[in-house]
Amino acid sequence: MRTRPVVGVIGGSGLYSMEGLEDVEERVVGTPFGAPSSPVLLGSLGGQRVAFLARHGVGHHLTPSEVNYRANIYALKMIGVERVIAVSACGSLREDYVPGDIVVPDQLFDHTHQRARSFFGDGIVGHVSLPDPFCPDLSSHLAESVVAAGGKVHRGGASITIEGPRFSTRVESHTYRTWGMAIIGMTTSPEAFLAREAELCYAVMAHVTDYDVWHVSEEPVTVERVVQILKGNTSLAQKALAELFLRLPETRPCACAHALRDAILTRRDRISPEALQRLSLLVGRYLA
Repeated sequence: MRTRPVVGVIGGSGLYSMEGLEDVEERVVGTPFGAPSSPVLLGSLGGQRVAFLARHGVGHHLTPSEVNYRANIYALKMIGVERVIAVSACGSLREDYVPGDIVVPDQLFDHTHQRARSFFGDGIVGHVSLPDPFCPDLSSHLAESVVAAGGKVHRGGASITIEGPRFSTRVESHTYRTWGMAIIGMTTSPEAFLAREAELCYAVMAHVTDYDVWHVSEEPVTVERVVQILKGNTSLAQKALAELFLRLPETRPCACAHALRDAILTRRDRISPEALQRLSLLVGRYLA
């Protein structure tokens, strides 16, 4: 059994805990960016050490824009997480992505405007290459695990993140479709960007709950309909994650673990001690 939690699960709407965890420990983690959304639950599942964090807080009291994404990702990094699976609800912007299906997207469009999107700034500059915002290796294993758990999965598609907490207007929904977006949600950005800056593998298990408001033959999205679909999919999510933990290789074959290798532009002698201390967990090995 692995001795540290190398897989993190960020539970979104509908997934507030991890069933089947053994040897559970609740850990309150402080970060340079404030407190994460909730304490981190550490445990073992299928021989894999797992760290679970509730994105919207215990009892779902944080809106998508109130979530401290930097603290959440930094906290997982602090306790040794190397891979992150984000579970979220989404609306479908395609006819063939049906409510109840799972999407593992491969592209991301950030349409938010109120959120801190980077760990960098305040004395240290870094520019991370992000043409493919989701880890292809982890995404592939995740999609295979959903199929093994009995779910219908769509591999790929562009996900757009809107600010929320309101749902889209009809003209917004139709516009996103013309842009080529496949699904719509409120939390994947900046989570995916921060995970890459933290050199974590990141993939999304997006549960389609509705057709947003573009579909003429469907009722507009409501919280009631979203919750109804999520309740039905919670068991599937748990089974898929258990399958995934059995499939993951011990080492990471992707480039996520070295995302900051050529990203830091600030000269070492121009980085303040405060800035270095704040980001030492992320950049320390490159500035030694």
